[in-house]
Amino acid sequence: MNSGIASGADDEDALIGKATIVRTLYEGRDIRPLWDQLLERVSANGTDASAFHDLATILYALGRPEDASASENAALGISRTFRINNGHGTGISVLALVTAGDFMSNTPLEFLLERSNTTILLHYVDSRTKRLDDVPPHDVAFVAIAESEANMPVLENLERLLVDWKTPIMNNAPRRIIDLARDKVAELLSTEPSILAPITICVERGALIDLASSAADTGGLRMMAGFPFVVRPVGTHAGGGMAKIATASELEVYLNDRPEDTFFVAPFVDYSGTDGKFRKQRITFIDGRAFASHLAVSDHWMVHYLSAGMADHADRRAEEASWMASFDVDFARRHANAFDALYRRLGLDYFAIDCAELPDGRLLLFEADVAMIIHSMDPVTIFPYKQRPMQLLFEAFVDALYKRIEQTDPS
Repeated sequence: MNSGIASGADDEDALIGKATIVRTLYEGRDIRPLWDQLLERVSANGTDASAFHDLATILYALGRPEDASASENAALGISRTFRINNGHGTGISVLALVTAGDFMSNTPLEFLLERSNTTILLHYVDSRTKRLDDVPPHDVAFVAIAESEANMPVLENLERLLVDWKTPIMNNAPRRIIDLARDKVAELLSTEPSILAPITICVERGALIDLASSAADTGGLRMMAGFPFVVRPVGTHAGGGMAKIATASELEVYLNDRPEDTFFVAPFVDYSGTDGKFRKQRITFIDGRAFASHLAVSDHWMVHYLSAGMADHADRRAEEASWMASFDVDFARRHANAFDALYRRLGLDYFAIDCAELPDGRLLLFEADVAMIIHSMDPVTIFPYKQRPMQLLFEAFVDALYKRIEQTDPS
């Protein structure tokens, strides 16, 4: 394995990086000049690992995962370490232990550190990595590999590799990251009175086919008293393949459209407000402190920020602005017990959740993960209220990194 850093002292050798590339696309700017430039680089130099890596990022962002994986593999065949310069690059260097895959495969540190002066060193590992003594010099490390079925053997290997780790590090808990699987989180939080984490089970396709054909009570799946329930293929995010199933016939139609072999199934919880709208909050935890990331308001039970129409509804933005501005003294205070339980039970320095507030005061937990996209790419002209809260979040993350360095300083 070539462990040389795919970057030298010159800026042109560093990655353009995920934050810059995704921001270009998010803002609707033309990515073709950058694409052409990168193609010219790999045509002129077939060992330009950084160019292959940036091409892969563009392809992942454009929804072309097979092409992206091929370009990423080309990059990793040349180097296992890549550099991203943020700001003036005068701050600390952060070693991010990552693995190959799409945007949900790793913690998106590039967005969290975009406004800082840090240098990010992406070091790729996999299930076959035998040692970590080839990592580049750094000030602090971060375990950035996210939970997924594909990543489980990587995290299990990393757990072994990190046993004698000496330098400052955050999220040094691969086993706890593995336990962020939807069914495991639900089980872990099942006894917390301040949180409703609906029981979630992993079901084989055959069991769902039997249920669809016999119209048997869903109690046969040992998880609920009946329809409706929510089903989604294992390994999907952002609502991919997710559906609310109210009848056996709906389940049959759903299965006819889905090729996957295993699914997560959970009871549907109606979390609509008195106005009939659904609200989902994304909250980031850094060393146990909660930070508001966004609030999405939607007419549909499956809430996603981009499809909720936040940019089109001034009243929804006003609600989000109020929620973010009063977060510490209102929402966070009301759910202090739930936040404490999440930090205590999950046991990670950094993670994020998607949740909702139930009428009985409990926090409805949809998901906990280390790979949720936390960013500040929304247009300032439309979302001016987001700038300050997000900057505070980013500063807190940098502060946490510095704190690890100070705690590990032998002096």
